[in-house]
Amino acid sequence: MCAEAVHLPIVKTAVWHDESATQHFAQSLARQPAVRHAFIELRGDLGAGKTTLVRHLLRALGVQGRIKSPTYAVVEPYDLPGLAVWHFDFYRFSDPREWEDAGFRDIFACPGLKLAEWPDKAAACLPVADLVLHLTALDDDARQVTCTAQTPTGAQLLSSTGTTLASETAA
Repeated sequence: MCAEAVHLPIVKTAVWHDESATQHFAQSLARQPAVRHAFIELRGDLGAGKTTLVRHLLRALGVQGRIKSPTYAVVEPYDLPGLAVWHFDFYRFSDPREWEDAGFRDIFACPGLKLAEWPDKAAACLPVADLVLHLTALDDDARQVTCTAQTPTGAQLLSSTGTTLASETAA
């Protein structure tokens, strides 16, 4: 008996030349059923566009009103019809154990979409992300994005959004 081999991670890179490309990718991601139970890490320096991508994704999922960065609150929850979303920002964490102390294990055990900025600050406690998006600012408008699928859910999301990764290359 042979088991079907799963070759992960899957990596694709692209350049988004302006914010509308970021928005288009977020809208494509929002249309994927698998996003409803995914854990997505957003990596990149300050100003790379992580929160901008999250805002576009949340709008595409139907969030109305102000979408705040969770830099000070650490997490901003959103309750949409049939979908719970949590947007984390671990930038201010100085010790990964703060994640455990805050009770986030319970949130990650629940169904829903989890988005985490600065996941390296809580890395020892976080589960494996389905999809890792690493953004790098090339100039005021353009961003290079490296998308890494680490699970079958991430692979499904990446393959479904592949057409919105203009100038993409696969690794």
